[in-house]
Amino acid sequence: MILALPALRRPLAERAAEELRRLVLDGTFVAGERLREVALARRLGISRTPLREAFKILAREGLLVLEPHRGARVAPFDLAELEHTVEVLAALERLVGRLAAERIDDDGLAFLRDRQQAMREAFAARDLDRYFAANQAIHLALVAACRNPVLEEQYRTLNARILRYRYTANLSPARWAEAMAEHEAILAALEARAGERLGELLARHLEHKLAPLRAWLAVRGRLPPQST
Repeated sequence: MILALPALRRPLAERAAEELRRLVLDGTFVAGERLREVALARRLGISRTPLREAFKILAREGLLVLEPHRGARVAPFDLAELEHTVEVLAALERLVGRLAAERIDDDGLAFLRDRQQAMREAFAARDLDRYFAANQAIHLALVAACRNPVLEEQYRTLNARILRYRYTANLSPARWAEAMAEHEAILAALEARAGERLGELLARHLEHKLAPLRAWLAVRGRLPPQST
């Protein structure tokens, strides 16, 4: 993932977790699917010991469910948990906006402009994987610009729990286009050092994912229709 250490210097479990995370995010492994250890270890070219450690990493992120004597399966979508997490994370986004606008340096701003251009190009090519990688680099760089390790730790923990939802929201073409436009406004607010506006844009950008996700899940029969 973004800002990771070079692969050769990272433990096997972390490298396996990164690949598994990608496979869950892009829908290769779907909600409720049981992961077959032997086949997956062979696919990743590792033994089952680091694979099980990778399972634990993704379980902490909410992407997998570990079941005694049965192994791991992809966690089901849970809209209630998502809404609760978004409520907290949106509050952090408002803080991120204020602090990042105040504390970001020229190098940090240059990096964000570069990733914004990468995101534009990926959007034009309709390459969601490349878009999402640039997107997450932007969000994590904004948090890093705050220079507050406690905030960064809390943000990363909560963001990991909703990565699958953030990716899935962009499967809606309309929402994807809106998200791209929102990121243009986010960059403009950052360049203007408008912290309050930046924080509000970041929070709304996150909150706007809920409606398309509910629609996406309802169509696939994973949520009951809302009463009217």
